[in-house]
Amino acid sequence: MRAIWNGTVIAESDETVVVEGNHYFPIDAVRPEYLLASPTATTCSWKGQAQYYSIDVEGKVNADAAWYYPEPKAPASKIAGRVAFWRGVRVVP
Repeated sequence: MRAIWNGTVIAESDETVVVEGNHYFPIDAVRPEYLLASPTATTCSWKGQAQYYSIDVEGKVNADAAWYYPEPKAPASKIAGRVAFWRGVRVVP
């Protein structure tokens, strides 16, 4: 699977985990040079607290377009150390 935004591959892996229709990529499959830490956080009742990244490709920023769970709750443990995408980021085979 590949995560693509603004014509650039942000992440690529054959080992994504799908939860609620979202592909979670291993963090080492994500190109860190495109990620900007975001102060945004949300809470999911069964996964825990999510933290966000904005994506910056050639100066164009997609705010809060990636998220991860630093300490997922037990039912969501399989997404630990993984990042998912939305907000126009295409995830394709």
